[in-house]
Amino acid sequence: MISLSTIYDIAKRAGVSPATVSRALNNQNLVKEETRKKIHKIAEEMNYSPNFLARSLVKKQTNTIALIISDITNPFFTTVARGVEDTASQKGFNTIFCNTDENIEKEKQYVNLMLQRRVDGIIIASCGSGNNLGDIRNRNLPLVLVDRAFPGNNGWDSVVGDSEEGAFLLTKHLIEVHHHQKIAIISGPPVLSTSQDRVRGYLRALRDYNIKENPEWIISGEFKENFGYQIALKFLQYSDIKPTAVFAGNNFIAIGIIRAAREMDIEIPGDLSLVTFDDLEMASYTCPFLTVAKQPAYTMGSMATEFLLQRISGEKIREKRIVVLKPEIIIRKSCGCIQ
Repeated sequence: MISLSTIYDIAKRAGVSPATVSRALNNQNLVKEETRKKIHKIAEEMNYSPNFLARSLVKKQTNTIALIISDITNPFFTTVARGVEDTASQKGFNTIFCNTDENIEKEKQYVNLMLQRRVDGIIIASCGSGNNLGDIRNRNLPLVLVDRAFPGNNGWDSVVGDSEEGAFLLTKHLIEVHHHQKIAIISGPPVLSTSQDRVRGYLRALRDYNIKENPEWIISGEFKENFGYQIALKFLQYSDIKPTAVFAGNNFIAIGIIRAAREMDIEIPGDLSLVTFDDLEMASYTCPFLTVAKQPAYTMGSMATEFLLQRISGEKIREKRIVVLKPEIIIRKSCGCIQ
């Protein structure tokens, strides 16, 4: 159990004034060495912990930032988080991690909690449209968008990946190299910029090669394995609408598609080609190896943190900064290439 002891409790037990306790705990020379040691021993016995929040109110900074992301189990966001934490730590800042599970109500709760904790700034991969971030703007708290942006970004800095270009290049590869005409896309929530951009890139590739889009093959829903699994089952059990290739909106959706294909004895890439966004460490071990558009996740997190800390420090940066990082296309076996 955590003790709620205060300097007043320590002072009472030591038989000294609260001011003496405060000076002793701050190792000031005004306290006799014998008294200082006595107070430190009592503080340790009583599990005393200094009130850092109270201290921060004096200096008006907590040296703490928050990272609010949608799914910490996704290796992409895990790597983003590492980039954030490493960069913040190097600058003397602590990071609080918040996982929303793509739940907008949970995201609102975390935003309110971080405001109550008086964090110095927030980095967020929002699962909504940004409408719930008004309190952050009203308090003039530094905010940086990572991975996901809003129309116009509402004046905030952002560091995102080029989802449209990545989706375009993956779809183009399926068409140009493997001559697919029946290509489906299973993507995430339609409200998210990443989902919208990946569908946009997919459609641009179809138009460039004069392939007519099939609305039944353009599905948006969740960036989750089970969603990819359920949708793939529907696609693959009807031969008259069965695509020959699928672009998965993210790595978890791709794993769901592979699981559905195995249950139906459909070979990837023999019977179905598959490409996806975001690499997985397991992609090197998954059979078949996944062809992916790999985003620089660590750089994304690190750069977002640099932007945030510059805003926190009061640097005079008038214009919002929008950084779009290019993905790396990694060709493996799942599309049909021999690697």
